Amino acid sequence: MNHHSTETLSQCRVWARELGFSQIGVSGIDLSAAEPGLMAWLAAGFHGGMNYMSAHGLKRARPADLVPGTVSVLTARMDYLPRLPPLPHLSASAANDWRAAEWAGLHAPAQGTVSLYARGRDYHKVLRARLQTLALRLAERVGPLGHRVFADSAPVLEAELATRSGQGWRGKHTLVLNREGGSFFFLGEIYLDMALAPTEPVTGHCGTCEACVQVCPTQAILAPYRLDARRCISYLTIEHDGPIPLELRPPMGNRIYGCDDCQLVCPWNKFAQRSPLPDFDERAGLNAQPLAALLGWSEADFLRRTEGSPLRRIGHIRWLRNVAVAAGNALAAPGVADTEGQALRLALQPLLQHESETVREHAAWAMAQQASAIPPAVHQAMASGRSGGVS
Repeated sequence: MNHHSTETLSQCRVWARELGFSQIGVSGIDLSAAEPGLMAWLAAGFHGGMNYMSAHGLKRARPADLVPGTVSVLTARMDYLPRLPPLPHLSASAANDWRAAEWAGLHAPAQGTVSLYARGRDYHKVLRARLQTLALRLAERVGPLGHRVFADSAPVLEAELATRSGQGWRGKHTLVLNREGGSFFFLGEIYLDMALAPTEPVTGHCGTCEACVQVCPTQAILAPYRLDARRCISYLTIEHDGPIPLELRPPMGNRIYGCDDCQLVCPWNKFAQRSPLPDFDERAGLNAQPLAALLGWSEADFLRRTEGSPLRRIGHIRWLRNVAVAAGNALAAPGVADTEGQALRLALQPLLQHESETVREHAAWAMAQQASAIPPAVHQAMASGRSGGVS
């Protein structure tokens, strides 16, 4: 790496820290080695209804095709675990045992669980604005600079660029893992027409562990490094339009937006870092709320409560669909109080007349559930009872 490039990258690291990023790196643009795997994944149909993935084809693996003139890519990662509110009655160790708290939430069937990344402000907006600031500071230093920033917003092979630039290695769940930060972070990129020497990749450290493969409630991780998105709860609750396949509803448990199981069970997430930014603080009224109350949200309620949140992107229909599935699973779960069951049935009743066929069908399915209808083994999967196996 030449002296000019080293100094520039060092200064970028200082700016990145000031902007809330955990790490930056540099990748080259020759991603041809990733093309066969991408095409095989698409050919298998594992992307499901995410048609934009197949529409862009190999452009994802060819940065200079996406942004002509690109010669290097600056990659960035940003931790997103919400900051802890002050809890003076808890010891430091108890207050920091956030993974145990998350598993406990999955064992509260009458409450909805929202993925950790979605409990605060929409990360697309946070990352894009801060990446743009970083790019402008770089341009002020080096002179005229062609650039374009991405935050999960275009056909970009984010994980490939991240691993090539040393942000971490690809875990068996296909997410990027970092020794100092686990996997609870967002990735972003700045495509540059300026040549920067690539940073060194790191070796993988999953070893023989397959906890993420084993814990997946819907067995979406078919084998290490092989994910069928069509079975993934994150895909089903966020990307998928229309009815959720019947056989995948019970394992969804009370997960109403996204799923963190494969990350929660990963030993490397002992080292996941809290975000320094208030943007990702947990917004009141979204996570761990009674499903009966969530079923009662009108579209106006939904839009008001999810303003500036990533939850808004799924719209009110998918929201009611997801919550209805969780309500059905709660009605089928042993140990749910009679009062909770009654509240759920009362909340579901009006949805049987909803204008959306999808909502009506999922509400009817939920009403038909009862504790005796689902085998105990499925209840265990619904609550991710296997979580105790990895500390």
